[in-house]
Amino acid sequence: MTERFSITDLSREFDVTTRTIRFYEDEGLLTPERQGQARIYRPRDRIRLKLILRGKRLGFSLKEVAEIIDLYDSEPGEVAQLRHFLDKIAERRAVLAQQREDIDIIMGELDAVEAQCRARLATATADGSAD
Repeated sequence: MTERFSITDLSREFDVTTRTIRFYEDEGLLTPERQGQARIYRPRDRIRLKLILRGKRLGFSLKEVAEIIDLYDSEPGEVAQLRHFLDKIAERRAVLAQQREDIDIIMGELDAVEAQCRARLATATADGSAD
């Protein structure tokens, strides 16, 4: 018999809310079977949820995650998926590198402004002019 998971099983395993899992279902990223009101998830859904959460943790949008997962389901399968994923990783690295550079610049500016403020404060305190 094929392994099956409830929404609660997946919620506990991946430490996410059932609402989160239902959201991914609403977005078309997960496609559980239904038995009455119950959702029945297969190993494929479990793997997809794992990939979704990993992609989100790496900073990819849901759209990007969906593209990568959808490539896996279509021909030529894993090779195309891996190439696409490598492209996305390179793009993400570039964005993060730019953000790091921007943060370094802002930190330098904050250091300069802080030094100016401290110097003025020291001068004002030394002159005895306090507010």
